[in-house]
Amino acid sequence: MTTRKKPEVWKKDSSFCPGCGHGIVIRLIAELIEEMGVKSRELHAVGCACNLNGCWNDPQLQCPHGRAAAVAVGAKACEPDDLVFTYQGDGDAYVIGLSETMNAGYRGNITSIIINNNNFGMTGGQMSWTTLPGQTTTTSKKGRDALKEGEPFKGPELLSQFENVKFAARGAVYNPAEVNKTKALIKKAFELQMSGEGYGVVEVLCGCPTNWKMSPVDSNKWIEDAVTRYYGLGIIKDETAKILKEAI
Repeated sequence: MTTRKKPEVWKKDSSFCPGCGHGIVIRLIAELIEEMGVKSRELHAVGCACNLNGCWNDPQLQCPHGRAAAVAVGAKACEPDDLVFTYQGDGDAYVIGLSETMNAGYRGNITSIIINNNNFGMTGGQMSWTTLPGQTTTTSKKGRDALKEGEPFKGPELLSQFENVKFAARGAVYNPAEVNKTKALIKKAFELQMSGEGYGVVEVLCGCPTNWKMSPVDSNKWIEDAVTRYYGLGIIKDETAKILKEAI
């Protein structure tokens, strides 16, 4: 059996809850940074992403809640040759920091990796904009009532309406096949940024066994059976082919 070596950009193990998808996504990002041979700058805000503090050998910064995208746009302006990306949860990027996320898409040349686990993971599992209809959380004990509390929010679809957003996609990590597809999506977003063409966003559906009160296996099964029915996987917008054609 072949053993995959630990990416050099990864300094120490994170402390995410066992069975959640964060560790997988972070591993994919670290592998891509090493494979692409780029210098990265990782920015995250308040949320489960706080567990990344001190994990990267490349520069990283924890920003105020919801503000990572705004700080990342400034970081990219100062270091245009670096791969600048945010790593955020759905509560941080969409609820607390929607204005910053939208403005980054409108004018920035960064990449946003947004983890959608249908709840506020770090603060106790409260209902988020991405919570599914009927899904129970600590603040929706009887299940989310879409008539009273709104329909779930689809961030990449909204961001894709901006001209500057050149790539928007949604992946998942509930099985090996989807892990590989998600890595390809993130790679495409990173390559787009490094070509200087605009903003890219990849949302990743991840389990939250601790707050969902499920085993990791059941969490992955629920994503596959229920979550993906509302949040469709794959590419939502791809301007990379157009960019390459114009370059030729």
